[in-house]
Amino acid sequence: MATPAEPILEVRDLVKHFPLTQGILFKRQIGAIKAVDGVSFDLHRGETLGVVGESGCGKSTLAKLLMALERPTSGSVRINGRDITTARGGDLKRMRRNIQMVMQDPYTSLNPRMTVGDIVGEPFEIHSEVAPKGDRRRRVQELLEVVGLNPDHINRYPHQFSGGQRQRIGIARGLALRPEIIICDEPVSALDVSIQAQVMNLLESLQKEFELAYIFIAHDLSVVRHISHRVAVMYLGKIVEIGRDAEIYDGPTHPYTQALLSAVPVPDPEGREQRQRIILQGDPPSPANPPSGCRFRTRCWKAQEICAEQEPALEIRPGSPHSSACHFAEVRDVVGSG
Repeated sequence: MATPAEPILEVRDLVKHFPLTQGILFKRQIGAIKAVDGVSFDLHRGETLGVVGESGCGKSTLAKLLMALERPTSGSVRINGRDITTARGGDLKRMRRNIQMVMQDPYTSLNPRMTVGDIVGEPFEIHSEVAPKGDRRRRVQELLEVVGLNPDHINRYPHQFSGGQRQRIGIARGLALRPEIIICDEPVSALDVSIQAQVMNLLESLQKEFELAYIFIAHDLSVVRHISHRVAVMYLGKIVEIGRDAEIYDGPTHPYTQALLSAVPVPDPEGREQRQRIILQGDPPSPANPPSGCRFRTRCWKAQEICAEQEPALEIRPGSPHSSACHFAEVRDVVGSG
């Protein structure tokens, strides 16, 4: 997919450390949880960047930082060249119109005491200059129609809709201010498989219609492959591999990515027989005390002395078609004989 020269979103060296304190009356900091620890990437108009990784790797914290719901310890997030991390007051409010979020759970992300019209129209109440008060009902009905819902159901409450319909309501709310970027934080993980496909197809059609850029966070690697143009793999607060979807899925170079892909179910029985499953030993280290050097080395079968001494940079290495943070990065076919 051809992308313009200027990215719509630029993330540089983004860091978020949550302090660990001790004591009740007199608290003192004894450490920090390194939830996001030096993340950099670009996102272009009309592109989808999939973000995958185990629970606790920092995906949702990254989403909050991009929305300025959390303030970073350091680093920058630029939307159309303007840094949202330093914006305050009216400037922050205006910048947030351009980046919205679709939440993970459609059952808890909608206020049960509000009608669908009030939920989808709430952005217009906050950003009153976007839509005149007398025009908001029409705008809400148009949004409901865009996401495949009956505009006449504007006065219904969330409990009167199915899970897939509720997620469509959440998507309509995200579209209300006509943003250029939407962060999808595991938007289909709480839905049935058949409904997942419908919501994914809706997101793809909306992307083409409005030229949206997505940050798509998910655990399910098959879902990410279906919708993403590029994929970033996170481990313990860092991106360890990033590249185009075909490069990542057909030729992963980082051992962690290879282990993740080896666990993806294969519908073809012959493919299952050929697959070499990679079983990682141990649990992920604590983000409060990550290992020195490469953070994956404590679970990596390739680890050597240099891995403990020197942290590998996220860069394109010899024999690798895309960026990988591994001293011994090499392409491996996780389906075939490797």
